[in-house]
Amino acid sequence: MARTKKASISTEDRKVIGSLLRGLRRSSGYRSVEAAATTAGCPASRQTIYQYERGGLTPSLAQFLELTEFFVLTAPAGGEGAKAEPDLRALGVAAVVRVLELPAYHVAPARALMAQMQPGNGRAR
Repeated sequence: MARTKKASISTEDRKVIGSLLRGLRRSSGYRSVEAAATTAGCPASRQTIYQYERGGLTPSLAQFLELTEFFVLTAPAGGEGAKAEPDLRALGVAAVVRVLELPAYHVAPARALMAQMQPGNGRAR
């Protein structure tokens, strides 16, 4: 079976994803990408995080979730500018919910397809 070309990700989706990651990084107390990337356990390099935040690259859903977990649960830096833990966790949840609804990750269409395939929701055979 031939592989199909991936659907392009809109500039708007790239900006939203980058903005969410930037917000999580700053809210966890990392003022710079450098500080986050040099922290033990960071799942991405400095340049990769820069590219994600600027919209040059788009992380896969798994990569987005890894970075979110890192900023919120694994290694929040704390300090000046950091949100309180409950607020940071709520921000993390909101970021995950937001990206799941973006067309870039195809979760909403998957949910719609699952709803259509539910027994009793289709035409009789």
